[in-house]
Amino acid sequence: MLNLAVLLEDTASSRPDHAALVTGKERWSYAELNAAANRVAAALVTRGIGNGDRVALHTPNLPYFPIVYYGILKAGAVVVPLNTLLTEREVAYHLRDAQAKAYFCFEGTADLPMGERGRAAFEATPGCELFVLLTEDPEAEKGRVAGESLAEFTRGYSADFDSRPTAETDTAVVIYTSGTTGQPKGAELSHSNLLHNALLCNRLSGAGPDDVHLVTLPLFHSYGQSVQMNAGFAEGMTMVMLPRFTPSDALTLMEREGVTIFVGVPTMYWALLNHVDSERPDLTKVSATLRTAVSGGASLPVEILTAFEERFGIPILEGFGMSETSPVAASNLRDRPQKPGSIGLPVWGVQIRVVREDGTEAAVDEPGEMWVRGHNVMKGYLGRPEATAEVIDAQGWLRTGDIATRDADGYLYIVDRKKDMIIRGGYNVYPRELEEVLLTHPAVSLCAVVGVPHARNGEEVKVFVIRKPDVPLTEDELIAWCRQNMAAHKYPRIVEFVDTLPMTATGKILKRELTSEKQ
Repeated sequence: MLNLAVLLEDTASSRPDHAALVTGKERWSYAELNAAANRVAAALVTRGIGNGDRVALHTPNLPYFPIVYYGILKAGAVVVPLNTLLTEREVAYHLRDAQAKAYFCFEGTADLPMGERGRAAFEATPGCELFVLLTEDPEAEKGRVAGESLAEFTRGYSADFDSRPTAETDTAVVIYTSGTTGQPKGAELSHSNLLHNALLCNRLSGAGPDDVHLVTLPLFHSYGQSVQMNAGFAEGMTMVMLPRFTPSDALTLMEREGVTIFVGVPTMYWALLNHVDSERPDLTKVSATLRTAVSGGASLPVEILTAFEERFGIPILEGFGMSETSPVAASNLRDRPQKPGSIGLPVWGVQIRVVREDGTEAAVDEPGEMWVRGHNVMKGYLGRPEATAEVIDAQGWLRTGDIATRDADGYLYIVDRKKDMIIRGGYNVYPRELEEVLLTHPAVSLCAVVGVPHARNGEEVKVFVIRKPDVPLTEDELIAWCRQNMAAHKYPRIVEFVDTLPMTATGKILKRELTSEKQ
C-alpha cells in the first residue's frame, strides 16, 4: 500500500505546528492543512467518489490547490490538474478525455473568468457529476458562479480521516501535456512515480525541514507539483506561494520570508535579471539566505546562467524533466563539477541513452534522441494505448523527442526538441544552438528561432527577437552579425523584432504560435 498523501500526513504528524504555507498574510500550519484535506476527502467519499475515480482540479497557486489535491488522493481518487488559462472548450475537452467524475474549479477574476468557463464546460460534460466552486473568499457560502462552494461541500465533516488504501502502481495524478504540439494527452503518473521524484528532488538539492521554498511555478504542472509542493511537504518545509510570478514580487518575498530555495524556468531567470539590471534593487538580504537555485522546464541559455550567478552569488542547478518522467530525469549534482549548458547526469535510479535513428548508441558528442528508463517513467497516456506504444518500448524505454549529446564524462546536453529541428537545404539546424549564440549579442534580450517554409530550401531560418531597452539594432545589422558568427547553412535570413514572445503558463516559449506554418 502506498498513497502519495503520506507526504502531507507524515509531516502533519511529526511537525503539526510548523508553517506549511504562506500566502499573503495568511499562514497555514501542517496540522491545519491536513485537517482541511481530510474534510475534502470525507466529503468526496460520502458523495460516492473513491478509488480510481478521476477528479479535476482547476485553481491557481492558492491554498486550495494542496488542500483539494491531497484530499482527492486521500479518498483514493486520481487528481487531474487543469491549466488555469484553458478556455471553456479546452476545459470541456479535458473533462471528457479524463472522464472526470467531479470538478473543483476556482471562481476566478474579472480578467480570468475561470468559474464561468468551468461551469459552462461542466454543464457540457454529462459524465461529470459533481461541481464544487472554490470561492475567492474561502469562507463564502456562495460565489459569483452557480454551484456548491467548498465551504458548503465540506461543512460538518470531521478533521480526522483514514486515507483509502492504494497500490504504489495505481494512478495518482493525470498530467496533461502542454499541448505545444498536437492535442494534449494525459500522462498517468503513479503514487510511486511521484513519491520517488519528490524524495529525489530533496536529495538533489540537499533540502531539509528548515528550508523556505518560494513556489512560483504553477502547481497544475508536474514541475511545480513534484519539485516544489510534494518535495517541500515531504521534508516539512515552509512553502511561500506566489500566485502570479513577477520579478519584483518574487524578490520582495525572498527578502521578507528568508527564502532559501528558488526553482524556476529560464524565462523567470531572464525576468529577474532584467529587473535587477534596470531597477538595481539591494540584493544583500536575498543573497544572505538564498542557497539553492534550480532551473528546468526548458533549456537554460548559458548567458542567463552565468549572469544570474554573477548577480546573486550562487550557481544554478540545471536539470531535465518532462511530464512523462514525473518530471525529473537528469540534473547537475551539488557534489560533482558543474558544466554550464549541461543538464547534468541521470538521477538516482534512472537510465538515459542517446540513440541514433537506427536505435544504436550514439558516440561521444554525437547528437541522438534521448531515451529514459526508470522509476520515474509514466504508466502511459490515459486511454491511448497506441500513443503510449509509440513512445515507450517493450523494455520500458521512453523516447523523449529531445535531441541530446553526451560528453566523455557522461554529462548530457540538450541540442533541441526533435520536432523543432529545422531542415534547411538538407542540413539539420538546431534552433537552441542558434539561440545560445544570439543571446551573446549585446542588443538581444530574448529570442526564439523557428523554421518557415521556403520554396528552394524547404525551410528557412527565422528569428523573433526582443531587444534590450534603448539598444538600437536593425534587421540587416543582426543578419550581418549572425553571418559572421554562424555557419552559412545556419544563420537566420529573416528577423522579426517583437515586444513579447508567446509562452505557456509554465514559461515555455510557444514556437508554434510564432508562425502559423510551423505546426
